[in-house]
Amino acid sequence: MLSQRWCCIVNDYAGRMTTLILTVAGADRPGLVAAVADVVDAHGGNWENSSLAELAGTFAGVIEVSVAPERAEELERALRGLQGQGLLTLAVLTGTPAEDAPDQVLEIQVLGNDRPGIVREVSGVLSAHDLSIEELATETRDAAMAGGRLFEASVVARVPASVDLDALRRDLERIATEVQVDITLA
Repeated sequence: MLSQRWCCIVNDYAGRMTTLILTVAGADRPGLVAAVADVVDAHGGNWENSSLAELAGTFAGVIEVSVAPERAEELERALRGLQGQGLLTLAVLTGTPAEDAPDQVLEIQVLGNDRPGIVREVSGVLSAHDLSIEELATETRDAAMAGGRLFEASVVARVPASVDLDALRRDLERIATEVQVDITLA
């Protein structure tokens, strides 16, 4: 059985609401989202943002929930109760989310023949330049005309004001040549 993991990061915004960030991954089956949504609603929570997907039979996602501070612990306990029903395995880590910075957002598209190491190479360049990946979506598919497999990635990254964009572009161009992919920046 694939382990499913929930990570709750609790933050109190001026005493008004607490934000829980939930992450989950595990065997997909009908009713998982409904079970979580029912618990969130039953404890006065508000499902704010989420990104959920099924990949190769595995359900995975991240969910942002807000709840009154006095109900956050109760909601967290109820979410843990889902694992007792066989729906989820729950692990809770507590921390504080990063502060929103007035950074620039960069969109990066990658397309080329699939091969091992593309994500490692591209993410390594982004990390070396202190970019933070906000979203990453990848896909492989059959290359209809050429045969083989195509790899495609879409990346949204935060770029701190201190980053040398020309140096970043040069490093991404170097990686594109090395791994033989097209990289487009927007």
